[in-house]
Amino acid sequence: MELHQLRILRELADLGSVNAVAKALFVSPSAVSQHLAQLQRSFPAPLTQKDGRRLVLTAEGKLLAAAAASVASTLAEVAAKIRTQEQDQNVPIRIAGFHSIGQTIFAPLLSYPHGQLPPLHFSDEDVSQQDFPALTSSYDLVLAHRMPHTAAWPEDRIAVIPLAFEPLDIAIRRDHPLANFEELSPEQVIDERWVVSRSGYSPADVLETIAALAGKAPRVEHRVNDYATAGALIQASGCLGILPRFTARQTLNEQVTLRPIKNLNSGRQIDLLVRAEHLHRGTVEEVIEAIRNTVKRLVIG
Repeated sequence: MELHQLRILRELADLGSVNAVAKALFVSPSAVSQHLAQLQRSFPAPLTQKDGRRLVLTAEGKLLAAAAASVASTLAEVAAKIRTQEQDQNVPIRIAGFHSIGQTIFAPLLSYPHGQLPPLHFSDEDVSQQDFPALTSSYDLVLAHRMPHTAAWPEDRIAVIPLAFEPLDIAIRRDHPLANFEELSPEQVIDERWVVSRSGYSPADVLETIAALAGKAPRVEHRVNDYATAGALIQASGCLGILPRFTARQTLNEQVTLRPIKNLNSGRQIDLLVRAEHLHRGTVEEVIEAIRNTVKRLVIG
């Protein structure tokens, strides 16, 4: 049993397929399969099994994958103690985030005074909610969002750092008759034309709830995930949209305004997802604190 074999098993637990593991580790699928086969020889109980065409972990495999995560955390803790602060300060921190959070906090993080933070490498990831945890395989920190009524993050595999709760509001042109109301009920808005995200993303989830409460299907004319594009379409068409209150604010034209949804606590939780081993790095903790402060300023407005 070797460390790289344990890592492959852990990645299979997090990523869900041999092909995804191969892509993440820059090796061939056959190499992944070979390493898993070599690891299996060390244990009498099967670690993996077929689920249709996919290879998944057995209960015993999940136990070993959890142990692999613990080993990685221990090794990272020791490595952090061995490295000097100067060496650690020069190691880049890789940060992924969904589009709207990237638009609003990536640049402010880069504006921190020189030397206060290590080098930061950003990527935007437009994924469905359930796919955020797997991104921790490729990034040190992952900015993710989750609707409150959905399944919790897998905290047996990753650490979760709450940042903020962001309401999702009705986006509406200021000259629309409904803009005269401080709040808008599902019954008031259901007959309007809509600009929302694709299914599986927060705005579409909220619109489904509005439709259920109003007892009518919505008329969706445009499905776009980019909030700046959605805002432009709302301005040009007079359609209504559903946008996040804090992260969409900077991208909206002054002709578009936001209104809370009456009697509906619609919103999403914004969290940082991170593998436990990264929390042993002092520079990662510094970046986490900078992200916390930046998000706090965003919420205050």
